Amino acid sequence: MSGPQPPEISSILTDVGLTYHQPTASLMEDRMTQTLSAKDRIFCAIDTTDLDHAIDLASTLSGVIGGAKLGKEFFAAHGPQGVRAVAKAGMPIFLDVKYHDIPNTVAGAVRAVTPMGLKIVNVHAAGGLDMMKRAGDAAREAADKAGVDVPWVIAVTILTSLDQGDLDDVGLKGPIEDRVVKLAELTQKAGLDGVVCSAREITPVRKALGPDFKLITPGIRPVWATSDDQKRIVSPADAVAMGSDVLVIGRPITKADDPVAAARKIVAELS
Repeated sequence: MSGPQPPEISSILTDVGLTYHQPTASLMEDRMTQTLSAKDRIFCAIDTTDLDHAIDLASTLSGVIGGAKLGKEFFAAHGPQGVRAVAKAGMPIFLDVKYHDIPNTVAGAVRAVTPMGLKIVNVHAAGGLDMMKRAGDAAREAADKAGVDVPWVIAVTILTSLDQGDLDDVGLKGPIEDRVVKLAELTQKAGLDGVVCSAREITPVRKALGPDFKLITPGIRPVWATSDDQKRIVSPADAVAMGSDVLVIGRPITKADDPVAAARKIVAELS
């Protein structure tokens, strides 16, 4: 929206002592995120080293869901060339590599993958404030240089495979919820776009960080699927109702006899 403010709006706001402000591009993007369609909220976790299978699955699911998540095992096996091959299916890519190293190394890694035209890339919030700041700066600089959209740079808080007992075992005392919120606050301070967190932590994160902070939620299982190795899970409908922006769903789709039918069933549950 541009140009002078509409007189009728201006006069109405003036009468009640308010001033008209044009919405910013950032605000418009945030509102678009909050109003994503059911299918666009879903990214399928394609956790495999089989390139042909990944391409076939992405091609089959293109247009049915919002994107594909490619993880470390795929990236280790096929690198940027493999990511580009899957992206040719027309699906936005979430590169789930969870970078966690010294700031300069992580910035270099993010700078290297950004030209692939990713939708999302992630780092570990536990890497600290400077590491996250450098990652965000690197993504913006590399995207501008390559002429691609800036990816969402998000941070992992606490892995959804961990429960309270697991954290106690590694010496991280205190409730999971408190740790997730603290890491999310650090992520926002670093200027990143959002966090990966369990749906069970969405409510406290939203309360602490506000409505515009992007929440990416793994560990999602429909009620008709098994929980596998994710310990803190909720259903897709519950996750969206709680405020999730993007849901990462893997085995309920990829291991189904008919992945497209499974994906459409989940979309229908969200519609």
